[in-house]
Amino acid sequence: MKKILAIALVAAIFMAAPVAQAREAGGLAGGLVGCCFGVRTAAAWNEGKNLDIREWLRIVPIAGIVAAVWNTVDGWNGVTTADLRKAAGEQYY
Repeated sequence: MKKILAIALVAAIFMAAPVAQAREAGGLAGGLVGCCFGVRTAAAWNEGKNLDIREWLRIVPIAGIVAAVWNTVDGWNGVTTADLRKAAGEQYY
């Protein structure tokens, strides 16, 4: 059931993505991103940023554990948003 729910949420985000390209803050895409990934990611989405691969991995059952460990290590090592922006680019951070 969890896999079906995760797939349905990802499908809904992808279907709402063309609407979100105009990037009006909020709406269906912003709500789904907030529901699945949290308020910080939803705020970035509403500002026109895309989702990083680690954020997508968090909703995949086993890959989410890998992403959580990866995020924990980066947080422990003091990675900042500026570091992530330098590595991934302005479209994500």
